Amino acid sequence: MPSAVTQEIVLQGIPVSPGIGIGPVHVVARGFSAPEVYEIREEDVPAEKERFRAALEETKGQLDELQQRLKSISGEQESEIFEAHLMVLEDRAMLDRVAEAIAERRQNAEFAFYAVMQHFLEAMRRVPDPYLRERTTDLEDICQRVLRNFRAEEAPRHIAPDGQHIMVAYDMTPSDTVAINRRHVLGFATEVGSVNSHTAILARSLGLPAIVGLEDAVLDVRTLAPAILDGYSGRLILYPSPETLDRYREIQARKEKVRLDLEAQRDAATATTDGRTITLSSNIEFLDELGMVLNSGAKGVGLYRTEFLLLNGEEMPGELEQADTYTRLAKALAPHPVIIRTLDAGGDKLPVEPLTEPEPNPFLGWRGIRVSLDRPGMFKEQLRGILRASAHGKLAVMFPLVSGIGEIRRAKDYLKECMDELSKEGVPFDERLETGVMIEVPSAAVIADLIAPEVDFFSIGTNDLIQYTVAVDRVNHHVAELYRPTHPAVVRLIKKTVDAANDAGIWTGVCGEMAGDIRLTPLLLGLGVEELSVGPHQVPGVRRAIRALSHAECAAMADEAVRTPLSADIMKSTLSLAQKYYPELLD
Repeated sequence: MPSAVTQEIVLQGIPVSPGIGIGPVHVVARGFSAPEVYEIREEDVPAEKERFRAALEETKGQLDELQQRLKSISGEQESEIFEAHLMVLEDRAMLDRVAEAIAERRQNAEFAFYAVMQHFLEAMRRVPDPYLRERTTDLEDICQRVLRNFRAEEAPRHIAPDGQHIMVAYDMTPSDTVAINRRHVLGFATEVGSVNSHTAILARSLGLPAIVGLEDAVLDVRTLAPAILDGYSGRLILYPSPETLDRYREIQARKEKVRLDLEAQRDAATATTDGRTITLSSNIEFLDELGMVLNSGAKGVGLYRTEFLLLNGEEMPGELEQADTYTRLAKALAPHPVIIRTLDAGGDKLPVEPLTEPEPNPFLGWRGIRVSLDRPGMFKEQLRGILRASAHGKLAVMFPLVSGIGEIRRAKDYLKECMDELSKEGVPFDERLETGVMIEVPSAAVIADLIAPEVDFFSIGTNDLIQYTVAVDRVNHHVAELYRPTHPAVVRLIKKTVDAANDAGIWTGVCGEMAGDIRLTPLLLGLGVEELSVGPHQVPGVRRAIRALSHAECAAMADEAVRTPLSADIMKSTLSLAQKYYPELLD
């Protein structure tokens, strides 16, 4: 045993589930490695296919058991995560490709399965949307379970401390999270992951404090080291001093009071102190997130991303299958609205038509509305699915990455064609379906006054708007410091967009990361934004921020911000109001 360490060590990660855990660390090391590969004879092919079938059936049984366990803990909505896993195991295209690989490669079944799934996983890893890339963890979870079930011995189990502890791992899959003994595990920290991963969703659902992005934690952290996991700030503190322990126990008590206060405001009107009502809605991508939306008190969905629905398989789901998903959303959230964004992924990632070679710069390439307009059959199938579902609730459609009016008019023409077709077929739909666009390209913001008469609403996608305006890739560490939400050009473009919408009598929302950053809530409200769409877990804090602010005071600050030359000074101004009215949320 190495000698005792007494000096406090602080590791910084990304917070994904709030809360504080105090206890010893348990380190879990794991990985997704290739199985053994060997050649088989032609007469062995049927037996290998049978081995594959048996492994799948064993895995289905395990997932069903986990689903029932989660249902008993958290209810129906969260347990639907494993329905998606079971659907993967029953996907006919996947089953056929594995069977073909066994026969054509003349290799053992487990390696054929591994090769097929890794091909699909690699395609997902190349999707430019970080949210979608994180979904590879779900598929890796399925793959590992299937591969384990090819073997006779039981799946490996990790020896954990008998008492309460903090788990540190390279990654946590959804089934790992569900299988956690909550009486023993105080929270977990991983090297990889994101705030939008299924694992993070489940951690919040189960009330487990969690951190991701803790680089080299598995290598650097020692098992049984005393620690504090801070799910609010993203810190893992090893060997905490007595003073640090006392401080965190005080924080625990204070945060618990704040949580109870926020929970008590769940059904409160989202309005400023001087009476300006702000619509507060959620961003989602999966049906299993509906439970969190409903529990948060959000007034509908301001952004439903359809990329995973459309890309999660060998073939894009058809009109009726899409309509079923959209209908379930509409019914679950009625009478509140659901805004469905049409496909917004790089064209080279479409499973129905991969490009022959990668684009030099996919962020400036064939993506967003450009792909849909170039593939009208695919686009109309999605629009018809949305229209069918609109008969069952309040839906709206939103076009991504528009750069000019021509794209909007072409998209609306296709929507009108779909309406005419469904009318002739006798299919009911909402003839007054609202149509909006995302303002995320600077050219669209500059001509917002010309675009506004063409649509029913604007939704500002701040992530791309900032990147395109200041020419900075926010995940590139060389220039990430230049990615500034309060850059004067960004602030002016948001103001210009809101003013154009007001002049045309339509509303403006924000669905990017700025919407969920409570430091920027005073600025956005002051600029005139009428709707904020955030992650479900961010809703309570943003609601509290809105209810504490005066719109008139925010507007005065924003008027000054538009004339301020430095982004740091604009941040200082908006942060000053945030600290004045809800300091307890910023601790």
